[in-house]
Amino acid sequence: MAETFVETSLIVRPQHQTFLSPLDAAWDPSLPTEDVEEYCWTPLQLAARSGDLQAVRDILASPGPSAVNDPPRGYYGQTALQAACMQGHEDVVKYLLGSGADVHFCGGNNFQRTALQIACGQGNERVVHLLLEAGSEVNMRPETNHGVRILTRSQQEANSLPNTFAVARYNGRTALQAASERGHLNIVKLLLERGAEVNAPPSPVAGRTALQAAARGGFGAIVHLLLSLGAQANAPSARYKGITALQGACLQGNLEIVELLLRSGADVQASGGGFDGDGTALHAAAEKGHMDIVKKLIDAGADVNASSNRRGQTPLQGAMAGGHDLVVEYLKGLGAVGRTGGGFFIFDHSAG
Repeated sequence: MAETFVETSLIVRPQHQTFLSPLDAAWDPSLPTEDVEEYCWTPLQLAARSGDLQAVRDILASPGPSAVNDPPRGYYGQTALQAACMQGHEDVVKYLLGSGADVHFCGGNNFQRTALQIACGQGNERVVHLLLEAGSEVNMRPETNHGVRILTRSQQEANSLPNTFAVARYNGRTALQAASERGHLNIVKLLLERGAEVNAPPSPVAGRTALQAAARGGFGAIVHLLLSLGAQANAPSARYKGITALQGACLQGNLEIVELLLRSGADVQASGGGFDGDGTALHAAAEKGHMDIVKKLIDAGADVNASSNRRGQTPLQGAMAGGHDLVVEYLKGLGAVGRTGGGFFIFDHSAG
């Protein structure tokens, strides 16, 4: 009976299209995504997403399959609580929590983040407080991970973590990583006061440590705070599409953060992960044409002829690919050799 209802009544059909925000790495709720068959949202989930508190109340009060913890369907589905947190609907979040919403759910096909992790990225401090008051964990434990993969012992030891740590395999973010990525300083401070693990490892695919995330976003105050609390300047990057903190600052073009990371011992020769990241910090700065940072890195010992693991590209080729002629000439003047043509972007430039 319930399954039939899902198939006939809960799928949002193309002829009644709704526009749902995409759940990409940027977490930008302003970007519309056309709703098609793969977006199978229940009426409660749609009401929560739109912030319609009265509809949420009516649906939960009515008979039928409108359980507060109905799992998400479709590739980018969300539970009602996740949807409300994504959009920052404080009153809906409060009502759902009072109705028994699971604060720790983070399953789904391509979106494994808890309500707290979502809220910390979205930035509504009141919603974050509501979730914490409801018992949401700042650091996910294995027994409450709802299907998120667990780091192996070797991965834990590599990141100096005392206990097993739960992390989503694809584009996952801890609450602290999410808040750091979006520059929400007050939430970062709150999470750290609550014991957030400052050196939690990145998700294996497109993940970021809190420091890497803050550096890539250009959030200097958060970078300062994290480093003061022991954040590792040379923490390993995600295996795929990962970047070091120094690479992130170079891509952002923030000289102050670059200098701070270098003073904290950041390795100028360190490489990021494969597929968007496997060059050095100099590769990143040259691609973006940040001359002041290029000079700073070379002063710190960066190799002007360093090659990336991907096709062996040099910083010189990256600068040429980006059309940064002044950087090209500067590197040549310092002894950069090799082809200037045939270059391509090593890094993902979509974040800024």
